[in-house]
Amino acid sequence: MPGRKLAVAVLAALLAWLVPQAADAQPKELKVFGSRVTKVILGELGPQFEKATGFRPEVTADVAQVMKRRIEGGEAFDLAVLVDFQIDDLIKSGKLLADTRADIMSSGIGVAVKRGAPKPDISTVDAFKQALLNAKSITYLKEGASTIHLRKVFDQLGITEAIKGKAVETQGEQVSEFVAEGKVELGLIVIPNIMSVPVAEVVGPLPAAINSIVMFTAGVSASSPNQQAARELIKLMKSPEAKPVIKAKGNDPA
Repeated sequence: MPGRKLAVAVLAALLAWLVPQAADAQPKELKVFGSRVTKVILGELGPQFEKATGFRPEVTADVAQVMKRRIEGGEAFDLAVLVDFQIDDLIKSGKLLADTRADIMSSGIGVAVKRGAPKPDISTVDAFKQALLNAKSITYLKEGASTIHLRKVFDQLGITEAIKGKAVETQGEQVSEFVAEGKVELGLIVIPNIMSVPVAEVVGPLPAAINSIVMFTAGVSASSPNQQAARELIKLMKSPEAKPVIKAKGNDPA
């Protein structure tokens, strides 16, 4: 009996030591605000980063402009990867640390169709214009860097009014999903977004003369308690080993 009591006491003491150790071994969350482009990249790089640092990147993703507003509204985060001019605005307002600003990757705007559907000719500016005029419906972000540019293109091509009657502007980043589900014939959004949805297919980029390259840039929160870990994540995204991942997802490393 004394031996059993001793064994129970030893086991209890061991468990009392092991439970806190196990809790300490749990990865810490590194909160990243970005768009789907960021979420896809960190979905690949995240496990490597967690293994090396003990921090697990958790990406909250939406249209970049929406995420910028959430930051301006005071939400807590550690790292932002948004469009370059949005990051610059957040640095000016003191939300991000200026010395952490880093261009990560860039993406051109492309045209999406449902996989297996006929692909329109978009090889020239005139062909692209005709493809939009011929389409029964077109979708693009309600707000976003790509949409700012697209509206200028529509004006330049003289088709703004024609587009209005067939346009579906998405509240979130569901452009490629709408195309994949057959709700809309053509989608216009950065190419990595299209590639992230298996049933959507990239027709191609907009003609070079009217395309726009969207630069995604990182910055660390000025109020983050995990600033060093956030800086290390930027280093990983800028590293040689990240470049193949970035390219495979339809981006160009910065």
